[in-house]
Amino acid sequence: MARVTVLYFASLRDAAGVASENIEVADDLRSLYETLRARHGFALPVERLRVAVDGAFARWDDPVRDGAEIAFIPPVSGG
Repeated sequence: MARVTVLYFASLRDAAGVASENIEVADDLRSLYETLRARHGFALPVERLRVAVDGAFARWDDPVRDGAEIAFIPPVSGG
């Protein structure tokens, strides 16, 4: 089990109702997002997002590391 901090931005932050949360997880980044998507009702599928771990972009099949800071980054529209 790994304890991580998850950061939410834009529409994900709005849906979750928080900018971040600390949670315990056991799997990879994809399954972490899918768990949080079910919990918070995120509309975006994993294919529309980027994921970063400790400030660096990561792959969805990377394992979750204890103490990591994970950010799910939705597409951003310019204007």
